[in-house]
Amino acid sequence: MCQVTPDTTFQPDSKDWTWVLDRPCDECGFEAAAFDRNLLPRAFRKNAQVWFALLADPSAAERSRPDRWSTLEYACHVHDVHQRYHDRVTQMLTEDNPLFENWDQDRTAVEGRYSEQMPAIVGPTLVAAAYAMSDLYASVPPLSWHRRGRRSDGHEFTIESLARYQLHDVVHHLHDVRHASRAATVRAYDASATDYGVAVAEMPVEVQDAIDRFAARLRPGARVLEIGSGTGRDALALENAGLSVRRTDITPAFVRLLRDAGHAADVVDPSLDDLSDPDAHGTPYAGVWANASLLHADRDTFPLVLSRLADATEPGGVLFVAVKEGDGEDWSIHGNVTAPRFFTYWREEPLRSAANAAGWRVEEVERGVGDRGEGWLQVTALRA
Repeated sequence: MCQVTPDTTFQPDSKDWTWVLDRPCDECGFEAAAFDRNLLPRAFRKNAQVWFALLADPSAAERSRPDRWSTLEYACHVHDVHQRYHDRVTQMLTEDNPLFENWDQDRTAVEGRYSEQMPAIVGPTLVAAAYAMSDLYASVPPLSWHRRGRRSDGHEFTIESLARYQLHDVVHHLHDVRHASRAATVRAYDASATDYGVAVAEMPVEVQDAIDRFAARLRPGARVLEIGSGTGRDALALENAGLSVRRTDITPAFVRLLRDAGHAADVVDPSLDDLSDPDAHGTPYAGVWANASLLHADRDTFPLVLSRLADATEPGGVLFVAVKEGDGEDWSIHGNVTAPRFFTYWREEPLRSAANAAGWRVEEVERGVGDRGEGWLQVTALRA
């Protein structure tokens, strides 16, 4: 872990991060101790694919704020982490309880001129280093996972604990660049919009039931703001239930598909853009439908979006939000879209608290199970 100040002078991070081997990380939520050892090689590959996608952003070399590294700088560090840990694991496999050479990460960042590197070069080299690391962990014999090595500060690791410690490091740095997750997720959907629409065209019974309950709370013809319309499956069902729907999505390709199908639709980022109805300026919405869309908002942005949606909704208006149940955050590289997409997971009580604090009054939270066995939370709330 490294720190950076506005004048680009790197300050040593004196925090001892070994506690993440004993409990979930307070910042990123990753629980290293509970992670299945057999999945470690795959996890490093997946992590590298996310970094590769993030480096495709034209703004990857720009800092989101002066005292924080850019995505490019973090990626350079992650590349060096993989190379350093590859050396350490190799030592542990070939020597008895070796003492690792001290690694001054902050000096490496300065001497390596992280901020001056080229994303198009760093991406492939990071992937190569991560895959080499993954292959090395995959090759560790079952009886060798407990071989030991020592860091220069005296802390002793086994190969297994070092692998978990390293995985937290690279996962945590994805958390550090979560500001880039929105653009990467949009690019993922943008590249697969048509195929995604085909894959989700069939309406799940659970979603149709939720639409029916949502519509029953609203007057006929009520105006509803949909956040994350995708290719329009839910909007059609909402209209069939007697509602008037404003279709919006943050992904331009989805909006193009909706317009090609003859629907009015707008590219809208609910965390930033004006949410007022272009067809009825000054008139608040009677309801908001956000099915499986706000799960891509990070934990800091989610309450902001809920608050902005409350401001755009009439008193007593209805909100429906569906998110995935769980802890922490993660990236997906499977399912209907294989390019990396960011997800935030929620438990019921924090979810209720976030909604209530944002100007809503939660009426109910229902649980569901998705096609892959994943848990879902469906929130129905009223504008306070």
